[in-house]
Amino acid sequence: MIFEETIKQIRMKTTLVLMMLLSIKLQAQELKGPVKFKNTVKVLNMGTFHMGYTPDASTTEFDEHDQRNIDKVHEVAEAIAEFRPTVILVEQVPEKNAEVQESYQEYTQNPEMKFKNPSELELLAFEVGRLAGSERIYGIDYREGYNYRIAEKINNSYGIETYKKYFAVLDSLQKEYPEEDMSVLEKLQMSNNPNYKDMLLNINADMLTHISTEGNAEGADEASKLYHRNLVMYSNLNQIELNKDDRVFILMGASHTAFFDMWLERSPKYELIDTSKYL
Repeated sequence: MIFEETIKQIRMKTTLVLMMLLSIKLQAQELKGPVKFKNTVKVLNMGTFHMGYTPDASTTEFDEHDQRNIDKVHEVAEAIAEFRPTVILVEQVPEKNAEVQESYQEYTQNPEMKFKNPSELELLAFEVGRLAGSERIYGIDYREGYNYRIAEKINNSYGIETYKKYFAVLDSLQKEYPEEDMSVLEKLQMSNNPNYKDMLLNINADMLTHISTEGNAEGADEASKLYHRNLVMYSNLNQIELNKDDRVFILMGASHTAFFDMWLERSPKYELIDTSKYL
């Protein structure tokens, strides 16, 4: 028993010494960014508006059957294909991977084929993959609902004035810069603007933390469901076998992109590529 306690104390002291040495080393090196592996996997994490039907709360007016719109999307795809992705990840549940793979292979063999209900998956991701010669495409989505309108359901909520004030500011900005006046490229550029992605994190999750009653956290409880959904999606990414030569293109709704940006930037495994180089 005494021997086991001695070993335990030695291990604790050794751990403390190692932590002190690591701290000194990091200070000496003036750590300027996240710790990264020597060989990272390059990731182009691109947010998009939904180009077809979506169960999500936010939608954008876009005629996915209009050939002019398709041509504009394909122009963007041509630019994105310069990234040369070997793997493409999309906002689809993994359970449909076989279906997505089959549809993608059909498209690469016949790019003139028509889809009954095309979305950004068929219009943009498929075309990027075809042009780049990507052989692998996977869905990483995870479905989990939450009540993003919880503020309307709670009386006498703490922070409701902050919540209302923030959305009033957003309403005025939307009137000043109407989305319907934007081109396809401008919409995608907006979707990938860092400040816009921060706004999406706010309106979809973080502002809900202002909504609560005394001793409770109703808004935070709902927001945590969206965080959990995106964490599972990120876990789905991490379950895909990748090597240092792989280049990954991720295409999802921009709010998911905003979550992934945080984790990809901090991850030792991945190198986050600036989307503005391709838009």
